[in-house]
Amino acid sequence: MKSALKRKKVAILVADGFEQIELLEPRKALEEAGAETRIVSPGDGTVQGWRHFEHASEFLIDVPLDIARADRFDALLLPGGVANPDQLRMIPRAVHFVKAFFDAGKPVAAICHGPWTLIEAGVVRGRTMTSWPSLKTDLINAGANWVDREVVVDNGLVTSRNLADIPAFNRKMLEVFGVRSDPILTQPSRRQGASAQ
Repeated sequence: MKSALKRKKVAILVADGFEQIELLEPRKALEEAGAETRIVSPGDGTVQGWRHFEHASEFLIDVPLDIARADRFDALLLPGGVANPDQLRMIPRAVHFVKAFFDAGKPVAAICHGPWTLIEAGVVRGRTMTSWPSLKTDLINAGANWVDREVVVDNGLVTSRNLADIPAFNRKMLEVFGVRSDPILTQPSRRQGASAQ
């Protein structure tokens, strides 16, 4: 398994308040499969993880968001936590960074509240997705087909609901990130085209 994602570079985009285990467990799975992971975040020092509503550990930021470029990565991971994506979706640079992965047809995995940033990037219309239940209405209003499943894959986008889904999320993420080494969208789909504006 160590060579499955060899030489793949995966960006993990987070702001203060991300759910720590939703970064740690997927990152461990990615690195065990041979991928190189980089934490991308606003600021230039550390980013604060949470355990539900309590502070957990701080993590070094590998690439400040201000200088991060999607074309230097093969895939994107978006952990959840309530505060994390709520901040990211208000930062134009973060929204642009996320959208650039979809524009380039690169695979993306988002868990829990992570899809909030995808809504802001305008990339969910026509996609079947899942998330933390409180995002259901937001995703439906943005044009997604929301389903209550532990993991959903739709054309290179992997989504899951919560930390209990992490084992299934990791399996599908590794599968999609490994198989989808080349751009997954050769042209914008009809489903997605209107949402790219």
